[in-house]
Amino acid sequence: MTSDEWGSENRTYPKTSGHPGKRDPSLTPYMIPFSRAIDARTHKKVVMAMFAQGGKSETLLDVMGQRFDTDPVPMLYVGPTKQYIATQWEPRITALLEEAPALKRKAASGKKMTKTKKVIAGVPLRLAHGGSSTALKSDPAGLCFTDEADELLANVKGQGDPIRLTDRRGDTYPDFVHAVVSTPSEGTSEVEVDPQSGLEFWAEIDLAEISSTIWRLWQSGTRYHWAWPCPHCETYFIPRFSCLQWDKPIGPDGKPGRSTPMLAARTAHIVCRSCGGVITDDDKEGMNAAGLYVAPGQEIVDGKVVGNPPDSWTISYWVSGLASPFKSWGERAAEYVEAAATGDPAEIQAVINGGLGELYAPGGGEVPEWSKIAELACPEYRSGEVPAGVRLATLTVDVQGDRLPYTVRGWGASGTSWLIEAGEIFGDTSDKDVWQTLEEFMHGDFDGVPIKLALIDAGFRPGKKTEVPVHRVYEFCARNKRLAKPTRGSSTAMVRPIATSNIEVNLEGKQRPGSVTLLRLDTDHFKRWVHERLTWDPEQPGGWHLPVDVSEDYCRQMVSEVRIRKPSGKPTWVKRSKDNHYFDCEAMQAAAGSLLNVLKLRDGPPIRQASQQQETSSEEERKRSRGGSWLGGTGSIWK
Repeated sequence: MTSDEWGSENRTYPKTSGHPGKRDPSLTPYMIPFSRAIDARTHKKVVMAMFAQGGKSETLLDVMGQRFDTDPVPMLYVGPTKQYIATQWEPRITALLEEAPALKRKAASGKKMTKTKKVIAGVPLRLAHGGSSTALKSDPAGLCFTDEADELLANVKGQGDPIRLTDRRGDTYPDFVHAVVSTPSEGTSEVEVDPQSGLEFWAEIDLAEISSTIWRLWQSGTRYHWAWPCPHCETYFIPRFSCLQWDKPIGPDGKPGRSTPMLAARTAHIVCRSCGGVITDDDKEGMNAAGLYVAPGQEIVDGKVVGNPPDSWTISYWVSGLASPFKSWGERAAEYVEAAATGDPAEIQAVINGGLGELYAPGGGEVPEWSKIAELACPEYRSGEVPAGVRLATLTVDVQGDRLPYTVRGWGASGTSWLIEAGEIFGDTSDKDVWQTLEEFMHGDFDGVPIKLALIDAGFRPGKKTEVPVHRVYEFCARNKRLAKPTRGSSTAMVRPIATSNIEVNLEGKQRPGSVTLLRLDTDHFKRWVHERLTWDPEQPGGWHLPVDVSEDYCRQMVSEVRIRKPSGKPTWVKRSKDNHYFDCEAMQAAAGSLLNVLKLRDGPPIRQASQQQETSSEEERKRSRGGSWLGGTGSIWK
């Protein structure tokens, strides 16, 4: 009796599930080969990379139950966290022992049964979480399960990779199997067409470009893909998100506009690349029933898989979220459109990873050539002009010894942004003059839109050549605390993308304790954000726009660095060209947008700060009372 047959005969779905009654593995046919591979014990590792809520937990329970009932062996289940074990998995194990009569008779009672240890047919099932090195290194096991592998720690208390630690539990069992399941997370993905079969497989990617644990394991194995036959021409294809299409409304100008979740839900479909036939969600059940797993090097002939898969210790499977019997294509499309409308990469990643079972590439994957950046230029506006959608503006400044490169970016609804101006203020940054010019610029406006926030890089220290060793950036920000904040980038991973600390500032030889708040920025996080926007659909919320006359120098600097991973797995940014100042400015713009929570902006007129003029007038009056003014001149505050 195989595990899927065991589930059908011995288990029922709970009344609270969407499909109450007898357990029916054929509802999720893409899980049956996975469970049979575990039962066959021909491979040391069996891997399933897939979407969330697709039947993997029920399948693991089937496998456990069948093995305890027919061939008992010590088992280990590894979940991502202690809370997950306590609230999600232990109750399911308890329910399994209650609803399957064959197991209920064999389950121990009393002190032998605890929250993290169950004894069935005289052998233990241990429940461990990925953060416990002791549990992962304890008793031997003939069958191990690792759930949500992408949520595990990369290194458990200095003891090593939890996947490898779990593998060691089976060293004394010749037929040991380690089953690993998870939704994928981050990584670059590409599609390659098999020249013989015509099937579009996921390409093998350099492991340095993949941080997802489950995808790395999947790629190291046989790389089976779930394939469907077209209901019209019967040609098999591999479904993935790029296959899904939906309608967009046509505007008065005859151009397609932005879709809505409701329209996407009503019109979602797939077009067969072989015959052009339209495939709807109503066809899914039949296609799933006829679905097959096929690996690179194989092809499907007359409904049968022909050829050998790659030779590997690991048998690995991937299935698209489009195959889920619990979610329609319309719901998948609506979820994506809704996430894209927020402009928040985290929302989009949740749909791509959990909803569709695919990798998400932060930073948009490969960095395009500079000429591709120039293609983002909008013919609707020029440098210095403010597009109609702008509600507020931010200024960012990189500091060099002889100049201040800067960018001004306008922000609109859902984090959509426009580069208003990119330029340089020349002058010795140890002197006051260049900073006074910056101050005048910062307190100006753009078509009536004032600067809401200015971030200035404090990594370079101008001021060392002066008689009084002041830090000009900190001094400037202390004098303009309402608008300006100093920043420093961090190349090491941070708990949060932005951290703050108070520092003392030397103002002409006098210390001001805690007078300036320094913002420490996660360099990797915000540079990835910029590179993600380079490949963002400009018509979607969160679009990243450039003026029609954007300079070649600016475009080149946007791709002046590339993100790579060291052998240790740590990401680092490597310069491709000398100048990267505008790129640094735009990374600070991403931080400024985060600080102002621009994703929550909605359409409307520019935010004018009604009290700004009164506030500035009061400040000027206060300055005059001590013989100074904002903009210098006689009695300037800079003297």
